[in-house]
Amino acid sequence: MKESRREFLKKSGCALTMTALASQMRHFGLMSAMAQKADAKNTVPSDYRALVCIFMLGGNDGNNSVVPLHSDANLSNYQNYYALRNDQGLAIQQGNLLPIGVPRMNNLIYGLNPAFGTGVTNNGLYELWNAGKLAIVNNVGTLARPTTKAQMYDFSHPKPYGLYSRYDQAAQFQSGRSDKISSTGWAGRLSDQRTSPDNPNSLIPMITSISGAQLFTAGQSTLSIAVNNAITPLNEVLNPQGYDASPDSQAQLAAFNALRLQEPNSQVIEAARFVTDQAMTVNSSLQTFQEITAPFPNTNLGNQLKQVARIIKKRMDLNVNRQIFFCQIGGFDTHVFQTNNHTSLLSQTSQAMRAFYDEMVVQGLGDKVTQFTMSDFNRTMNPSGSGNGVGTDHGWGNHHFIVGGGVTASNFYGVNTSNGTPFPTIMLDGPDDADINPGARGRWIPTTSVEQYAATLARWFGLPPANLIDVFPQIGNFTNTDLGFMQSS
Repeated sequence: MKESRREFLKKSGCALTMTALASQMRHFGLMSAMAQKADAKNTVPSDYRALVCIFMLGGNDGNNSVVPLHSDANLSNYQNYYALRNDQGLAIQQGNLLPIGVPRMNNLIYGLNPAFGTGVTNNGLYELWNAGKLAIVNNVGTLARPTTKAQMYDFSHPKPYGLYSRYDQAAQFQSGRSDKISSTGWAGRLSDQRTSPDNPNSLIPMITSISGAQLFTAGQSTLSIAVNNAITPLNEVLNPQGYDASPDSQAQLAAFNALRLQEPNSQVIEAARFVTDQAMTVNSSLQTFQEITAPFPNTNLGNQLKQVARIIKKRMDLNVNRQIFFCQIGGFDTHVFQTNNHTSLLSQTSQAMRAFYDEMVVQGLGDKVTQFTMSDFNRTMNPSGSGNGVGTDHGWGNHHFIVGGGVTASNFYGVNTSNGTPFPTIMLDGPDDADINPGARGRWIPTTSVEQYAATLARWFGLPPANLIDVFPQIGNFTNTDLGFMQSS
């Protein structure tokens, strides 16, 4: 049977960036996005929205990011935290933590790591808590099914593959499933569902990575674009590379551009022509752009988010109504020398995210663009080493941060742990610790799955509840698909 054009294009899809396609013309998967346009069943939303992922690669220590400051004996308190971390030199002194009142916790006081801002200058995220623009989802992690401490030692109960492995857990956060290895990411599958109804005439893919090709961005029928950070001007990010003024080079460039004029007399030529033409069209549209207003820190993450802000400011010329971005900051695998390194990394993250939020406000998009964090896992509550070299090992359930005017309120969110709140019990071999004595380390068993966390963001983005299963195949294993931290559409 002769294969239809649509089937060919679907099968030819691959997780490459448009930069690679434009420069090398070796793969033709982006053409498959056209096939979806005939299948659109949803109304195109009227407003612009964007999701911006900040991946904290290596496993951010959530235990030193959000700390109980209160002394309530019925819940995890500062004394519990201090007792488990101070002897080895990892506890943050109570007076240095930035206090936040948490409505869901009966207004008990918790503390943010001092690296989140001083509370005086507008250079961090801390000020956004009182402004109602920062939410925290507690105890999020990879789960195949909801899991209790008893079920950790039931070999028939399904658990995430490669538990505590950095590579595997990072992949599961990006793929949005923990039951098996996936070749696509949840943002890529979200793009598969929403490109046709939301961006029917866009000049650019729905997903842009400022940190190279990632599993998070890989879809089945759509591709992402990958661009450099803001050190590269926006008008140069898609320029064809490797050409100079020599006759041979100019001949190659002429052949490259000639593909755009080819008649589509074969599927391969049609796909190559379309991808090349689209890349060059986008490149042309990016030759002029207005620089952003807010100052950004001159760090790697700061420059990534600055480039995102530039692209968003160009959105109308690119005919996009929905966008997803991926940024990444590494170094969080803090087995040693954590104290100074973690503080520096959190400070870079906080300042860059704050600058980006301020720029979105300037652009009039403060409530239309949402930043959110992901990370491989938490770190162990029980430190490894001591003194200046103190660090932590791979943990599990972690706290994540959502920033933007679209958050419901500054509060804690997530599924309750054994103590009746989403903040786990700080106790080695306690009811929320995956380990048992004498090997208990304080690896909190997640009560909120990656799917629930991501689904809440996807629903705000515009994914209908009926299509959740298409993006999150295992979402049916979890009862609550809307954690409430994003405002209703």
